[in-house]
Amino acid sequence: MKKLLPLLSVLFLIYWGCEDEREPPTEVTLWGEIYSVEDTERLDFHRNELTGPIPSEIWNLTNLTYLDLSKNQFTGSIPSNIGNLTNLTYLDLSQNQLTGSIPSKIGNLTNLTYLSLSDNLLTGEIPSEIWNLTNLTELNFHNNDITGSISLKIGNLTNLTNLRLSDNHFTGSIPSEIGNLTNLTELHISGSDIGVNQNPGSIPPEIGNLTNLTFLSLGNKQLIGSIPPEIGNLTKLTFLDLYRNELTGSIPPEIGNLVNLEKIFLHQNELTGSIPPEIGNMTNLISITSDNNQLSGSIPPEIGNLTNLRGLYLSRNQLTGSIPPEIGNLDSLSQFDLNKNYLTGSIPPEIGNLTRLYNLDFRDNYLTGSIPSELGNLTNLLRLYLDYNRLTGLIPETICDLNINWSSSFAVSQNQLCPPYPSCIEDYVGYQRTSGCD
Repeated sequence: MKKLLPLLSVLFLIYWGCEDEREPPTEVTLWGEIYSVEDTERLDFHRNELTGPIPSEIWNLTNLTYLDLSKNQFTGSIPSNIGNLTNLTYLDLSQNQLTGSIPSKIGNLTNLTYLSLSDNLLTGEIPSEIWNLTNLTELNFHNNDITGSISLKIGNLTNLTNLRLSDNHFTGSIPSEIGNLTNLTELHISGSDIGVNQNPGSIPPEIGNLTNLTFLSLGNKQLIGSIPPEIGNLTKLTFLDLYRNELTGSIPPEIGNLVNLEKIFLHQNELTGSIPPEIGNMTNLISITSDNNQLSGSIPPEIGNLTNLRGLYLSRNQLTGSIPPEIGNLDSLSQFDLNKNYLTGSIPPEIGNLTRLYNLDFRDNYLTGSIPSELGNLTNLLRLYLDYNRLTGLIPETICDLNINWSSSFAVSQNQLCPPYPSCIEDYVGYQRTSGCD
């Protein structure tokens, strides 16, 4: 039975010869037993503040099955003789300062199940040989400077459960072959340059085949086209990020099938149409971020079903109608932002139920009526912005129950609010159109 060489002796062997020209020993006696260098199967140097190039002796340890050099400060390129380590099942070189391209010889490591080269300074394209590593379950190239397109051959890696290609410089579209990766639970391609300049890409409908996904991040890539209705097949999703693309069309009603979703990011796109009432089915949601789009229509009353919601961001859209009273059901809400829409009607008194709120922003709408006295219930509120509306009447004295920094985190100017003003805010009400006041 092979024995693993203890870590200290491996370090000794690797750095032997730095100041001594003698050949290192091939066997080391420790605790009365003989260990052979050639029999070393596992090497873990992660988080050791090691610097300089990766020692070339490592690539001679051909019995290695596990190699972790992550979280150090290794520099230089990954040599082609990494391809000698054909028994490797686990390779982690992440969080170093490695440069150059990924060597094609890495394709020799056909037993790999885990490969991470993330958080380095790697350049060039992904070598086509990578797509032959069909035993991979995790592949992580996150946060490098890798270029080129994502190969159609990505569909070969059908055992993948986790794929991270985010924060690189890929161009072209997401290949439809990604739909072959039906074992994926996490897919990260955000922050790339996919879709930039030429051949702008879209979200392929085949994404709907990935029914085991729990995490999908495609944000910040300038993708065009619509959100495919097939996304509703991903019923195990807990996280969906499509932010900062150029997506158009409406939010498909099938999104209501994502009943396990906790966070959804659709902001900074060009989405139109109304918020589908099916959103009320997604009762596990804790955050909706859909600001900076062109959404229209009213806020559906079904939003009141989302009692776990902590953040609701719908600012800078074209929403109309009134704020539904069902909003008062969202008693877990801490962030509520509807600024820069076309909302009308009064602020519902049910707003007073949201006692966990610390940010309330309704500025720059067409809200009318008086400020409800129930606002004074929001004793955790730190920021209140109601300016640039058409609010009328007296400001309730209960507003003084709030613990707000009135000079910096409060605004009610550009309304039609009438004096006398509560003493706590009389210096901070700004300009009011008081011609209609008695």
